[in-house]
Amino acid sequence: MNQYEDTLEKIFDEQKKLVDYLGLDRYPKKTDERVSALMTAVIHEAIELQDLTSWKWWKKPTIFETDKAQTELIDILHFVIQAAIELEMTPLKVLEEYMNKNYVNRERKRLGY
Repeated sequence: MNQYEDTLEKIFDEQKKLVDYLGLDRYPKKTDERVSALMTAVIHEAIELQDLTSWKWWKKPTIFETDKAQTELIDILHFVIQAAIELEMTPLKVLEEYMNKNYVNRERKRLGY
């Protein structure tokens, strides 16, 4: 295992511990419902991150706060990792799928997609 796999393994382990600690009584019972709820959370956290970017061109811009943006990004990561767990992905499977998709994206660029 390389350092990246070790890091991702640690993130997965900590996410599992967090879910156990939270004791999610209201968490949906079916996999598709859990993934749907998690993606709803991702969307809302992404909107919170976007709100930090002063994307509203008609309003006075605000200073971008990197620390707050990083926090929102980690909120998104929590939900994405949980979705991976719900879909029975391991850290190694995440890496494999990432590398496969990375290759596809590079090929698309090479072919003028």
